[in-house]
Amino acid sequence: MTRNRITGMRFALLFAAGATVTGIASAQDGLTYSRDIAPILQEKCVTCHNPDGIGPMPLLNYAQVQPFAYLIKDRTSNRIMPPWHVDPDIGIQQFKNDASLSDEQIGMISAWVDAGAPQGDPADLPPPVELPSGADWQLAEQLGPPDFIVRSTPYDVIANGQDQWWEPRVEFAGLEEERWLRAAEFKPSYPLGKKVVHHGHAVLIPEGEQRSVALARYGVGKSWEIYPEGTGMLVPPNGTIAWNLHYFPIGAEAPADVVEVGLWFYPEGERPELATVGEAMFRVDGLKGRARGQDIIIPPHGYQVLQGTHVIQQPAVIHSFRPHLHMRGKVMTMEAIYPDGNREVLSQVNKYDHNWQIAYIYEDHVKPLLPTGTVLQFTSVFDNTANNPINPDPEQWVIFGRRGVDEMSHAWVGITYVNEEQFAQAVAERRAQQETLSLE
Repeated sequence: MTRNRITGMRFALLFAAGATVTGIASAQDGLTYSRDIAPILQEKCVTCHNPDGIGPMPLLNYAQVQPFAYLIKDRTSNRIMPPWHVDPDIGIQQFKNDASLSDEQIGMISAWVDAGAPQGDPADLPPPVELPSGADWQLAEQLGPPDFIVRSTPYDVIANGQDQWWEPRVEFAGLEEERWLRAAEFKPSYPLGKKVVHHGHAVLIPEGEQRSVALARYGVGKSWEIYPEGTGMLVPPNGTIAWNLHYFPIGAEAPADVVEVGLWFYPEGERPELATVGEAMFRVDGLKGRARGQDIIIPPHGYQVLQGTHVIQQPAVIHSFRPHLHMRGKVMTMEAIYPDGNREVLSQVNKYDHNWQIAYIYEDHVKPLLPTGTVLQFTSVFDNTANNPINPDPEQWVIFGRRGVDEMSHAWVGITYVNEEQFAQAVAERRAQQETLSLE
């Protein structure tokens, strides 16, 4: 079942109740769209809900918002929208890309709808938001055009059918010397590519080497990555790009689809202080030394819990956390067990939704700092019951597989390994930051 089909089902269920809003209630002394609600939607919603976005309808003006007022109240009150699935009651809560609404904002939307969703005075509207075209590079406004672009070979996405994969290999050439990567963006084609690409990877295999360099990883909700200040990834000048593209048919053909990856480098000759591996995969299972996923066996109308542990062999800084489960996945927890025996839940996603592949990017002053010997423990919870709203068939046994109706259990963690001196410096800087914050 695709993201669009699931969304359509949710809309149908809501409007089957006959919910409508007239918008004729008095706005006097009350909340209005123009003064109170439009700023919230601009800040949290219109990045996706615009004509070029992945949202099912634009929400740029009152005429577009008013017919969906009850739906907006329902989705925001239940924290389904905006998509942000971090448990607010446990773990780190400061993220650079926090898309969630505050309790106050949710209350304002709810009260506004209950009052009849009045428009108010258009003179109170905030200035319109300038949104990039879906065909543009999202990072261009901040970083300028990419320094280098790599492209997949074309693939014809069928209109109807099950999951599709495209795994071409493309020569990587054009760099005169190795360069340090500071940012990358994964850009599906426009307009149909953005609707059919669920997730993908562009991995560089350097010429004559066994290692690989993950140039970019993409999922709905995560299209780009800017490495922290003073951090970069070393990119060799030659090799082969191994593409791994996962497509979902949406009812319309997407012929000759091509995915692009834009690369932004540090200036020539500049070397960042820290070298990162970017997002690294951490398996969430107990099968050391065996192919992943073999212990995923979820019974009909049942549940399963899996755990995986990983010993950190040198000091590390964690920048981001991105769980990867499929339709039965509901919860993933990342916990640190420190060498002194103390434990800390770093993050927990307790409302996982396979339609979104969000990377939760920590604020600089709360990034987990892991000393050598720390154990990262991950826990995944799967729900194969009828209570899971996106479960395609609770009658089925579920095992590991690439399709959305099968399951996976791993986490993509943005991590940078450092030496002991660099780690000691990071710890000292963290203490200074905490002291400064405590005085504010």
